[in-house]
Amino acid sequence: MTARQFGYRDALTAIRSRGRFGIRLGLGRIGALLALLDHPETVFRGALVAGTNGKGSVVALTGSALRAAGYRIGEMPKPHLVTYRERIAVDGRPIEPEDFARATARVLALADRVAPRYGDPTEFELLTAMAFRVFAEAGVDLAVVEVGLGGRLDATHAWDGGVATITNVELDHVDRLGPTIEAIAREKAAIVMRGDRAVTGARGPALEIIRRRSRRMGAPLTVVEPAPLLSLGRDGIEVELPDMARVAVGLRGRHQAANVAVADATLDALGTAGIASVSPAHRRAGYASAQWPGRLELLDVGGRPVLLDGAHNPAGAATLAEAMDDIRPYLARGRCTLVTAIMSDKDVDGVLRSLAASPHLAGARLIATSVGGERAMPPGDLAARWKAVTGGPAEAAAGPGAALEAALAPARDGEASGPVVVAGSLYLVGAIRALLVHDPGLEPDPA
Repeated sequence: MTARQFGYRDALTAIRSRGRFGIRLGLGRIGALLALLDHPETVFRGALVAGTNGKGSVVALTGSALRAAGYRIGEMPKPHLVTYRERIAVDGRPIEPEDFARATARVLALADRVAPRYGDPTEFELLTAMAFRVFAEAGVDLAVVEVGLGGRLDATHAWDGGVATITNVELDHVDRLGPTIEAIAREKAAIVMRGDRAVTGARGPALEIIRRRSRRMGAPLTVVEPAPLLSLGRDGIEVELPDMARVAVGLRGRHQAANVAVADATLDALGTAGIASVSPAHRRAGYASAQWPGRLELLDVGGRPVLLDGAHNPAGAATLAEAMDDIRPYLARGRCTLVTAIMSDKDVDGVLRSLAASPHLAGARLIATSVGGERAMPPGDLAARWKAVTGGPAEAAAGPGAALEAALAPARDGEASGPVVVAGSLYLVGAIRALLVHDPGLEPDPA
């Protein structure tokens, strides 16, 4: 099949098939791919963002401010919600299907040359190589790239943009990154390279490890405190930032005070490094208009509020619980309904306990479901875990569609129908969002 005949469906089939190789950390395969592509990652600079939680929000806030300042930027949001095209964004929009197919065909042709020596490139490695190539061809001014897993051996670490940002360090992916905060911090701190500017919002033992790495690399490090929180609202927060006083942030949740402070320091580092200069006015405009779909995203479905959030680990679930308590007064009265699906290799009980820290969620009606794949916990098992952890009611639904239909049905006992919260897995959030939001430029991928 020629590149001209190779269409978007063919690209999806090829990319999905790489999932059989699973997650294999290491830089050999991505390095070989990029070499065969004439090292597109050397054409542009920017910021590489690692961290346990918040890195997607930091990328969204930083990117929004850069676009407000007129910069053409490349981004790699992950994971995608409804289409693989989201993984490669230029100027805030996913690339077109034909461009995705063309990039896939180009990289696949090289993957076979890499395999005999380094092994077959994984799905994520192909997508990373494709993104760097697309960014170079598009002539982006700079890129803001989110690390996939860890940092030291993540495929994105084949690129050094000049600024290394680490949001925070919590326990997650302990099977791959290590069983302690210190071990995980070492993996994430490795993205700080010689001569970089470094930024972090980490605390405790993780911070000391990031400090040591930065000193060894001769990388000036900025340690960021959360911005003072001035107000909380239904549609975002207000914080105080240096040289700007009161600033509106278009992302929900008090935790965004930490993320916007890290984003602001990242912009400072980009300026000091001579990569990009963003004025206070452009920062203010960017922060206010920032969007991060599927992360505390509030939709109105027939007058019923539906909150989408990919809280997939205990720390993320705790953040959602706190945010739920903050915004609950702005939502419809009535008992909450919580729709959830969780991967079985996650700390399932930890996620459920963190969600139940909110009295509004602890007393919610839970509908457990799953989003395909061997990793997904069966809905019946998940419902049983919720009952064991909270003692609250739970039921199982066969899939996202059935779960959403049950959640939006009027309360059987005549009680007012309260808000619906969808959380626990970004795959679930993506599936539900595709059912609720019609975006002509962002159609869900065909099965």
